[in-house]
Amino acid sequence: MQAIHLERNGLVLTATIQHPTSPVNAVDELLHHEFGELFRTLKREREARAIVLVGEGKAFSAGGDFDWFPKLRNMAALADLSRDAKQLIWDMLDVEVPIVCGLNGSAAGLGASIALLCDLIVMSDRAVIIDPHVNVGLVAGDGGAAVWPLLLGPLAAKRHLLLGDPLTAPEALRLGVASEVCAPGDVRARATAWAERLAAQPPLAVKGTKQAVNAQLKQALLTSFDLSGALEIPCFFSADHVEAVDAIQQKRTPTFEGK
Repeated sequence: MQAIHLERNGLVLTATIQHPTSPVNAVDELLHHEFGELFRTLKREREARAIVLVGEGKAFSAGGDFDWFPKLRNMAALADLSRDAKQLIWDMLDVEVPIVCGLNGSAAGLGASIALLCDLIVMSDRAVIIDPHVNVGLVAGDGGAAVWPLLLGPLAAKRHLLLGDPLTAPEALRLGVASEVCAPGDVRARATAWAERLAAQPPLAVKGTKQAVNAQLKQALLTSFDLSGALEIPCFFSADHVEAVDAIQQKRTPTFEGK
């Protein structure tokens, strides 16, 4: 892989997101594909007893690459993206080894969904988790419509999803979403410490318990993932989506017309 690097240290396997051309690890075709490859690989992991997933640089993954969006405005590309996105999330939930997510910075869009579907989260005190799909004129796909309500409840989830309000590190800690908040420079070490605790637990019991809990996440995805994905596809062709992306790039307030 070019954007995700794997390193073993005893019973802990660390996956570091380090996009070669994006300092904020924005999701483009390359990173989207390699997230899928990562979780397909981790499904078959037999040596590690815990996994650390961290980002290198300013962000864990700061959402979709705006330069990629125009390339997705055709049905063939969107069909491939939708199929790959669904498989990515299901493969992630099928990873038996527990995953500790270390958020050195923001986790947005798909990055937020991946973070929230991990088993433990360590956040930098300046990190946020945010789903800006609606802000850019898209339905909240990528699993966000399923996992946010499970963690926060429907009302709080709709506030974050419909308005794109960030979930800050202190609030995530208060709600139990984050297991620990620390200084940015300590995220990798603290995530590794949590992973080492997990690796010291009885592995069969850990894997089985994770599978049982993830069965509930899968049930939520069965309810909303295909629906949110189907509703998101026509949004890529909407004038509102084009306006949202143009306004962000031009640093102005967008005007939406519902078409």
